[in-house]
Amino acid sequence: MTMISTRLVRPLLAGVFIAALASPLAAQTSASNPIDLLKIFRPSVSGTYLAGQQALQELSTSEAADYFNQAAQSDWDNPILVERSFVAFAADGRVSEAATVGKHLLELDRTNQLAELVLAAEALKERRYAAADEMLGAISQDTFTGITAAILRAWALVGQDKADEADALLHKLGETGLEDFLVFHRALLAEASGNRSKALDLAGKAFDNEPFVARIVEVYARMLANDGQFDAADDVIAQFEDQGLSHPVVAEVKKAVEARRKPGVFTASVQIGAAEMFHGIGSALSRDGSKDLALVFLRLGTYLDPKSDVIALAVGQLLDSENQHESANKIYDAVPSNSPMKPMAVVRVAQNLDATGDRAEAIRRLRNIVSTSPDNLDAVSALGDILRYDEQFVEAADAYTKALAITGGESPADWRFYYVRGIAYERAKEWPKAEADFLKALDLNPDQPQVLNYLGYSWIDMDMHLDEALGMIQKAVDALPQDGYIIDSLGWAFYKLGRTDEAVETLERAVMLLPNDPEINDHLGDAYWKAGRKLEARFQWNIAKSVDDVGTVAARVAPKLKDGLTPENATQ
Repeated sequence: MTMISTRLVRPLLAGVFIAALASPLAAQTSASNPIDLLKIFRPSVSGTYLAGQQALQELSTSEAADYFNQAAQSDWDNPILVERSFVAFAADGRVSEAATVGKHLLELDRTNQLAELVLAAEALKERRYAAADEMLGAISQDTFTGITAAILRAWALVGQDKADEADALLHKLGETGLEDFLVFHRALLAEASGNRSKALDLAGKAFDNEPFVARIVEVYARMLANDGQFDAADDVIAQFEDQGLSHPVVAEVKKAVEARRKPGVFTASVQIGAAEMFHGIGSALSRDGSKDLALVFLRLGTYLDPKSDVIALAVGQLLDSENQHESANKIYDAVPSNSPMKPMAVVRVAQNLDATGDRAEAIRRLRNIVSTSPDNLDAVSALGDILRYDEQFVEAADAYTKALAITGGESPADWRFYYVRGIAYERAKEWPKAEADFLKALDLNPDQPQVLNYLGYSWIDMDMHLDEALGMIQKAVDALPQDGYIIDSLGWAFYKLGRTDEAVETLERAVMLLPNDPEINDHLGDAYWKAGRKLEARFQWNIAKSVDDVGTVAARVAPKLKDGLTPENATQ
């Protein structure tokens, strides 16, 4: 299965950053109550400010930049408005404009470290390394931004031919608990400085720490091949692929390695290395949910290395997560046709067509991609998913079968294809095939909660293997205790087994987590009726009816509302 996001930062790193709680963006967006802030704005600015806040929250960054810039121009000495304008420009990728506003922001607020970071990135871009070094050296390293600034400063030192000083800086910073993250960046520093043996040693340590991260695999395999160690490079890539993982950048290096051709250095410039730092940290922030700041960092990455399609796709993925599909598609469309990332970009455009309501066109495009590139796993997988969403279950199962033919079907990551094909078979009323796929998925990934839940629920629903099914669902709940759907499965299992009190208690938990799900409300209504709580049962069925947009559950509860729960109308 394709590894869509390139993870370069361990959860520990995100934890250190979060604990720091010192990014200017986080401090000024979370600590400020918008209603209180409005009291210090001119009346004509308030609406524009609120519109900008909403746009930035939704990552509609171009709109946010326009709103905040308009507000800031109306009150140019208001540090809050200027800071918002600065952040919005940076998040929109308009780094030069962000830097211009950032200079004024520092005149109003000398403590804004994010503005200093952006200005230093601009200096690095322009190869004004001494200026960047001076700016970054003044930032304390005991904050999130300070940690980032220290890494960026190391690149400024490399630009001044001070590689040993740069490595010493990162080595000391690693003693704060960031060594596993920084060892990769120290490898890039060494490569950019021309110290090939040191780069290779450090990249090997990074690979030992994170052998299944695409970017680390790519860089380490590159370095080995550049050193003539082609067999070792083969082994590194094989370890990655044996887990069922793939990535276009790894595949590209693999071609060179198999041809016994040196693929060339990764860190060809200071700017490329610094961009990778922003990529890694931005990706970590995105996973942590700090999406506005993550976007700023990823944009700084593309600013420093405009040719990095990997970072560009990370920006697009982040925009997609907030339904900014049109903006994301502009990024995907801009990926050059000869880029290894272009097939992935084309698939994402098709997925976005589905997300914006044009499912027929999405399916058409994906079929075309699969027709011309039958080994494009991303396209085959996406086609299967969209066909399944479209309830074309037989066709979806066929697509997943093709995906398994591509992967071989025996790697741990292949559990997902067996699982979704099992769903397609089950919905197509081919239960023996579905059951076999669910069991195969569990063979590859025995503790996978979604599979445990789906198979256990199906067995319960068909009055099969009840005790084993209940154990599966309980195991799934233990793994995902806040998943309302899995808790609903457990409650329904209790109901089917006649354990009514436990069913009521469990289904009430599920409804609290997913109050607008019609199926769960219907299940709770049935459990209430069995428990003799008939007024509450009718109330719950009414809720199920009112929140059902499709109409299936509404039709099911109609006779219950009329006659109560009977053997003829009971939910199966």
